[in-house]
Amino acid sequence: MDAEPAPGAGAVTGTPAARATRPEPRGRRTTIGDVAERAGVSKSAVSFVFNGRPGVSEAARTRILEAARELDWRPDSRARALSRSRAQALGLVIRREPELLSTDPFFPHFVAGVESALSSCGYALMLQVVDGEESESAAYHQFARESRVDGVFLTDLRTDDERPDTLDRLGVPYVLVGPAAPVEGRPRPLSVDDEAGVRRAVRHLYALGHRRIAHVAGADGYVHSEVRRRGWAAEMAELGLDAGLVVTADFSGASGARATHELLDLPHPPTAVVYANDLMAIAGISVATDRGVRVPDDLSVVGFDDVPLAEYVVPPLTTVRQEVITWGRECARTLVAVVESREPEEPLLPPVAFVVRGSTGPVRQRADA
Repeated sequence: MDAEPAPGAGAVTGTPAARATRPEPRGRRTTIGDVAERAGVSKSAVSFVFNGRPGVSEAARTRILEAARELDWRPDSRARALSRSRAQALGLVIRREPELLSTDPFFPHFVAGVESALSSCGYALMLQVVDGEESESAAYHQFARESRVDGVFLTDLRTDDERPDTLDRLGVPYVLVGPAAPVEGRPRPLSVDDEAGVRRAVRHLYALGHRRIAHVAGADGYVHSEVRRRGWAAEMAELGLDAGLVVTADFSGASGARATHELLDLPHPPTAVVYANDLMAIAGISVATDRGVRVPDDLSVVGFDDVPLAEYVVPPLTTVRQEVITWGRECARTLVAVVESREPEEPLLPPVAFVVRGSTGPVRQRADA
């Protein structure tokens, strides 16, 4: 039998008839005591319900929620945080130059996904943009010292990343966002299969007759740069193709443009290029067009991300799609579970998809093709 809370914790304090005749409080702010009185329970019972704690019968829970709705009462987020000894906030520190960050479509979509999950569970996102390793480390230490956040998202994972060790020492929970090898004793990274997406791009170009397929890689030191470059090189090797046509850039449009000029200046330029992100690929299409190189007649171009602009450039961009908003949402749900000492549910991350549009086509037959 589902019992009501014991007296002093969540006991009923009035009959239904008595509750129905009590007037609504006027001239002051509604309190948890008003809700408890309206529902005929103790304040502890109301607290139990709104903090998701057991010990309140279904009948009492229904009355409490109905009373809160009638009185238009919601729990004070600051009081909830104090009662839980939590800040009710999660942190995201982005280490990027402001100019580069303003052109990167990944983070606005990731943040949108995070916010869509946090808005329904009483947490806020604290975002900091820093420009160097020292200021990033200082941000994490300040988070811990001042108890500003309950956990953090670690993005832009690096090949020699020291941040997990730092956060472990500081006692700050975190989730790893991006491709990385699992490490015993650390949270499993939440990621999609970047390598599979790039390999599909290379196979697509090979099927169209391309044999000189170049890669414009992202910045050195980032795991997702290395994973995408590795996928390109592995598929090229499997197809028996030369993996020497690679230029390292930094994910910005300007660096994508410079890399494209470098490739097109070669005595035997590539007939196709796989870029590590859409921004560089779109810049590459612009460079090729300015030089009189037709896309896709003379040069096929593939991007990665499928940003909203990708289908509207001329020609529309063939690319690898990843659902960044969904990714952010699942990361947020996972981190909330971690900070609340719950077992996180299995994240529902859609696999990458290869989207064929107008920027790729059959190789043009020529003597040096």
